[in-house]
Amino acid sequence: MKNEIEEIDRLIKETLSQEEAKFYDALEEQNIVEMLFGLFKGKNGWINILINMVILLFFAMLVYSGFRFFNASAEVDLIKWGVVSLALLINIGLLKLYAWMQMDKYAILRELKRLELQVMSLSGKLKRND
Repeated sequence: MKNEIEEIDRLIKETLSQEEAKFYDALEEQNIVEMLFGLFKGKNGWINILINMVILLFFAMLVYSGFRFFNASAEVDLIKWGVVSLALLINIGLLKLYAWMQMDKYAILRELKRLELQVMSLSGKLKRND
């Protein structure tokens, strides 16, 4: 399967110009670290930076509320700090889910751009054969 993909990539690169081939190479599949740092680039990078700062704040609050939970002596305090800890965990999870969805969105957009480039390459090849 990998050989077929490499063969298709080679055929596509042969039909592209130098500039298009560079663009096609830039659209290669990324590993998880590259996708994570890719969140902070582009128009919405500032939102992702802000979200990660909020996650860090929520985590610090979670550590504090967990400490208070385990040191509480009254049942009311246990319930209060337990609910706060649970709410913070849920919020952290939802914000992390947002980040993962953004990474998935960028991967899909990258694949769409590759597909557009392949269609453009094929249409250019067909026009030359006419």
